Amino acid sequence: MSSLEGEARMAAHAGDRKSHQHRSEVRDGMRIEWDVPITMDDGLVLRADVFRPVAEGRYPVILSYGPYAKGLAFQDGYPSAWQRMAEKHPDVTAGSSNLYQSWEVVDPEKWVPHDYACVRVDSRGCGCSPGFIDHFSPRETKDFYDCIEWAGVQPWSNGKVGLNGISYYGINQWHVASLEPPHLAAMCIWEGAADWYRDMTHHGGILCTFWDNWYDMQVKTVQYGAGERGKRSRVHGELVCGPEFLSEEQLAKNRSNFGADILAHPLDDDYHRARSPVWSKAKVPFLSAANWGGQPLHPRGNFEGFVRAASKQKWLEVHGIEHWTHFYTDYGRTLQLRFFDYFLHGKKNGWDKQPAVQLQVRHVDRFVERAEQEWPLKRTRWTKLYLDPTSAALIPKPAKAKAVLRFEAMGDGVTFVTPPLTHETEITGPSAAKLFVSSSTSDADIFVVLRVFSPDFDEVVFQGAIDPHTPIGQGWLRASHRELDKKLSTPYRPYHTHRKKQPLKPGEVVALDVEIWPTCIVVPAGYRIALSIRGKDYVYHGPSGGRLSNFKNELTGCGPFLHNDPRDRPPEIFGGVTGLHFGGAMQPYLLLPIVPARDDAKVVSARTASKAPKKAAQRMAGRSNVTKKRK
Repeated sequence: MSSLEGEARMAAHAGDRKSHQHRSEVRDGMRIEWDVPITMDDGLVLRADVFRPVAEGRYPVILSYGPYAKGLAFQDGYPSAWQRMAEKHPDVTAGSSNLYQSWEVVDPEKWVPHDYACVRVDSRGCGCSPGFIDHFSPRETKDFYDCIEWAGVQPWSNGKVGLNGISYYGINQWHVASLEPPHLAAMCIWEGAADWYRDMTHHGGILCTFWDNWYDMQVKTVQYGAGERGKRSRVHGELVCGPEFLSEEQLAKNRSNFGADILAHPLDDDYHRARSPVWSKAKVPFLSAANWGGQPLHPRGNFEGFVRAASKQKWLEVHGIEHWTHFYTDYGRTLQLRFFDYFLHGKKNGWDKQPAVQLQVRHVDRFVERAEQEWPLKRTRWTKLYLDPTSAALIPKPAKAKAVLRFEAMGDGVTFVTPPLTHETEITGPSAAKLFVSSSTSDADIFVVLRVFSPDFDEVVFQGAIDPHTPIGQGWLRASHRELDKKLSTPYRPYHTHRKKQPLKPGEVVALDVEIWPTCIVVPAGYRIALSIRGKDYVYHGPSGGRLSNFKNELTGCGPFLHNDPRDRPPEIFGGVTGLHFGGAMQPYLLLPIVPARDDAKVVSARTASKAPKKAAQRMAGRSNVTKKRK
């Protein structure tokens, strides 16, 4: 861009610089303050929009802090997700003009009438807030803290601040809770994550490419100073990325090299720990809402937080379908409102009698609501199914045969399947796989997939948080990261240190304990349970899942959460031959959480939960791609 072009564009935005000032108006039944300045401890001024009741008074605050541009309408920033949600769930759009509805935060038109002040803050470097972008960093967490404390002392605030939001707006709640802001009274973490290493950037030690691509698609597009390269607000017509126009070079200087930073930290070091919660300091009351189909991002942290956080007042809710949907449906919004009414308004609405755990138990064709009191469920029957190398079956007793099954280390691997189930079987909770593995090189990546097949071998997959063809459960482990944290590990939830690498010697057999993230499925009689052990991401062999406007890749079973960066998985190390070993002391198995039936559940949704694929023998991908060696 020439200097003359730059001057012309700067002049064109002069009016916008004047209009992006703190101002107030009353419209659509709300008193709205636009671009309210909030000064951070280092002097930087962030900008927030505040929506509150017209009547003067002191109100509890629902606050969110994040990078997606507070003024960008949901339907403008994420049109494909909005269209799908609006068509399938009319209760989401009902009762609102939807002008103020933004991605992954509350709709103020549905919260202000309940006497809440809704505050949206553009995080440092994003939307209308200047500064340097460094996601989930200690600097950003301190900003979040300062915003909470600012909101707690405003003349329209009753001093109680609640945090609410999806994904990013849930993840950073765990982080800021670790700082224990005095005015933080409650938080709702809806499909978030927590551990920057295990939940988000390195599944089982394997780099996930999601964040690098997310940065390009969802952050750089709304960086402060993007000007007309961003969008304008549907409400007031101003630029959602602030009044300034910055060159591409200036924009690049104002943000971290996010993907490169993650790649540069392959172990769980200080970089990752600075971006993860301190569970002993997460003491505020909270509602943690997970998605069964949120793998590989959105369920694990919600379960970990419920189990490990120090709060004495905590609740867990788990549901299905798309990642962004139930936060906005009447089901989700009513649940959130009851929670916040109790802790922020002090209403005696019975929330103190709310069961600690509320599950939408997943069947192949519906969800059934059920109350529980703990997680994992105490009545769980932890059941081992052993891998039989002779029949490629999952069986109740260890196989006697000694064998080695070998497959291409970055290939489809091998699948083990149960006989048809004789009765309906519920799997609810975390799972694990015990494997004995060798490699022809110094390392190997193991991808395990928990699957269900109908009597005619159609795979049962679900509308996941992102991908419409999501398998039942997934787990990952890099063999050199096999060291366990003995204090935190359990048989059903192995916890790896990821502090050092333990390379393999070619042909050396090592024991691997693979964590499979929590899941839920009631498997009908006649169906089969399967475990696939692969060398790459799961791929659904039915029709494509299409594309969404905010992701680069086609949806093929794992959504945008892929592990295919050649810099992390160089073929000379990860492209050899992987061996699965059986016999003697080596008895590999799948540990499943089998839950006995109860008769006090109620059907809350007849919505079809499964996506029936085309019949295909390739559902059992990998069974023919194996070399078997008997000893």
